[in-house]
Amino acid sequence: MARPSSISCISCLLLIAGLSLLGSCSDLINDDIPLTKLSQNVGSPTLKVLYCYSCGYKKMFDQYVQIINQKYPHINIDGGNYDPPGLSLAIAKFIGIAKMLIIVCIIGGVNVFEYLNQPRPSWWAWCLENKLYACMMLFFLCNLLEGQLIQSGAFEMTLNDVPVWSKLETGRVPQPSELFQIIDSHMQFTAETKLEFNNFAK
Repeated sequence: MARPSSISCISCLLLIAGLSLLGSCSDLINDDIPLTKLSQNVGSPTLKVLYCYSCGYKKMFDQYVQIINQKYPHINIDGGNYDPPGLSLAIAKFIGIAKMLIIVCIIGGVNVFEYLNQPRPSWWAWCLENKLYACMMLFFLCNLLEGQLIQSGAFEMTLNDVPVWSKLETGRVPQPSELFQIIDSHMQFTAETKLEFNNFAK
């Protein structure tokens, strides 16, 4: 008969696993929902920037926001983390879930190998005896692996859902003067297109 402590630990593991899977499913659902085109709703252009957060590009994004707002105060700027394509993101999420489950097992003193009818390895016994050190080491190592997997180096820009710059293709971030020229050209082209459409409608 299972001990109450073991039952409570197993319940905690199942609860954490369920919440993690629920979060992953919600992320997939959110990915399927199309992004709202603010430029069409409020009549002002929208610049969307997807950057690599683990590369430290958040500070660079904030600097670009300040520069663009000074020259183009009417432009809406939206930013977010760039999720790498392929299996890298899925593997990173799996490592994050496995990390939390193992930490809970170590803190709860659960011998998972007992439920698998396997002898307890010496390294697992060491983890149970040195819970704090083992959890800290596991946490930082897994975070390092997750960071390497999702480190894309991206700094992608779209203006009104039209790609205008890609660091993944060019290998660099645009200079402010280059970005200003791109925005001016795009705005001029958009204005000319609207003028031609209005003349055609008349």
